[in-house]
Amino acid sequence: MAETVVELANVWKVFGPRAQETIADAQSSELTKAEALSKYRTVIGVRDASFEVARGEIFCIMGLSGSGKSTLVRHVNRLIEPSAGKIRVLGEDVGAMGKVALREMRARHIGMVFQHMALMPHRSVRENVAYPLEIRKIPKSKRWAISDHCLSLVDLAGYEDRLPKELSGGMQQRVGIARALASDPEILLMDEPFSALDPLIRLQLQDQFKTLVRDLNKSTLFITHDLDEAIRIGTRIAIMKDGVIVQIGTPEEIVTAPADDYVREFVQGISRLKLVKAHTIMQPLNGSGVPEGAIRVDGESDLDTLIDVSVGTDDPLVVEDAGVPVGVISKTVLLRGIQGGR
Repeated sequence: MAETVVELANVWKVFGPRAQETIADAQSSELTKAEALSKYRTVIGVRDASFEVARGEIFCIMGLSGSGKSTLVRHVNRLIEPSAGKIRVLGEDVGAMGKVALREMRARHIGMVFQHMALMPHRSVRENVAYPLEIRKIPKSKRWAISDHCLSLVDLAGYEDRLPKELSGGMQQRVGIARALASDPEILLMDEPFSALDPLIRLQLQDQFKTLVRDLNKSTLFITHDLDEAIRIGTRIAIMKDGVIVQIGTPEEIVTAPADDYVREFVQGISRLKLVKAHTIMQPLNGSGVPEGAIRVDGESDLDTLIDVSVGTDDPLVVEDAGVPVGVISKTVLLRGIQGGR
């Protein structure tokens, strides 16, 4: 089982002086966000949120503006204090940390990237990336070497001496990612880092970031309001509405089994071809045996692959798991899978 690096348990954030009254009422009733505002003059930012993030996972938190996603992620490094609940990072209770231990946690173990990078305009790209190390009083030669290495990871070698204003928006965003990597943190917090970029640049950075995180084995909490982006890069996705986590699942689970109408509305326009796998739509063999000469496919084959394979045969496809036949997919089942039904 993968190691858990971030764990939130029953976390609440209520803004206003009557936070504890609001929480007690909400726990014993169906008190809504609007009712809390009217009754207690409080705002429920996060409501009873619980999840775990495994080492190396990209955990996307997706929701519309005001859903609580950015508020939630800021609890991980305690930029925001929870009204209730526990947050553990690398096995440590973040809420119990003193100022020195918290600063150390932020400096060494957690890197954060915002939508607007706030790069220092008078400093070079190299100096911007090295700044977290400068604060820690790392010798100049070492921090510059680390900075240059991090810039090479994001394909910015050769731009070390440039000023931020000489770079495009996408390049500036990559400088921000390099700066977050400079301290070699185990955890990255990404708050809508690509949302202000042009679509093509955004797609390129999504792919580059996903590869980088995989190669470096970084655990990431990625905030986005774009479900396409969440599906493209996320290992798992949490969908939020009004401070509540409505559903947590893999991209395939979110698309094929939405928890309610709210999630269903989000996923209705998402292409299933690269998401839905053979093992999801197959029918079990049920002892009927394997059709002679049938084409065999792996259970992880996506719909796009199954379409290509099925074009060359009228027979059902046989689905295998580790070389063992476990199910079949007829043309009718495949079409239903593409359409959205099993």
